[in-house]
Parts: sequence; C-alpha cells; structure tokens
Amino acid sequence: MKVLLVKEVPGLGTPGDVVEVRDGFARNYLFPKKLAVLPTPHELARFQKLRERYQAEVADRRSRAQAWAEKLRGAEFVFARRVHDKNKLYAAVRAHDLAQAIAERFGVEIPVDHIGLAPIHEVGTFPAEIRLYEDIKVTVTVKVEPAA
Repeated sequence: MKVLLVKEVPGLGTPGDVVEVRDGFARNYLFPKKLAVLPTPHELARFQKLRERYQAEVADRRSRAQAWAEKLRGAEFVFARRVHDKNKLYAAVRAHDLAQAIAERFGVEIPVDHIGLAPIHEVGTFPAEIRLYEDIKVTVTVKVEPAA
C-alpha cells in the first residue's frame, strides 16, 4: 500500500514522501498515530507545502548545529574531584556532568545520549565526542583534576 508520510518516520522517510508499506503496518500503526495518510491528489498538494517547510527546518537545524560546533570545537572542561589511592576518583565524571557544564558555559542543552563519554574514574585528560546533528560532531576535552 502506498502512503503519504505526514511526519518523519525513522527508517521510512520524511514528511511529504510517498512510500510503499505493508497494509497492516499502515492500518495498525501509521494511520492511527497520524504519521501517514492515503496519497490522494488533494493530500499530495497539501503536503508539498509541508515538505518545503520541513526542508527549510532541516536546513535551519543543520546551520545551528554547525554554529554550535564552531563554538564548542576545542573547548576544555575542567572538573575538580576528590581523589584517593593513586589518583582514583571517589565520584566519576559522567556524560551528565559534561552536559551540565556545557549548559552552564554556553547556554545550550545537549542530550546526555548525544555525548560520547565513558565514565571517568581517574585524574587526567580525556576526549569526549558530542553529536550535535546527524553527521555534525565535535570533540571537546575533559580534564579531571584533584580537588584542593
């Protein structure tokens, strides 16, 4: 069955796309959740405008992500933690801590699952990859120092 997507469906398409799906998937999932409609001439004309708006929105998201990438590129975040036994930390530095530090310093909220940082349990300098948008990534430095 051919359907016209109303909203973005990961792995299937973007708003305004006409895609072929199984009848049951369309009837039981896409139509009830209002993710797709039947591709009538009226709906096709209506969603052509939606598609143009969606493409403009995607371009805007991409440009904002590029701007944030330039601001974050090369940034260093320093965390002071209590240490014990050979520079091991009592409390690990996690992606959540880095997300908070970015929000405080730059005023942008980065979802924790977009930050590639394994928990840090020792003093040192570590890279962290931040995925801002699809293929736009930036690497920042996380420096952990012993608290005074």
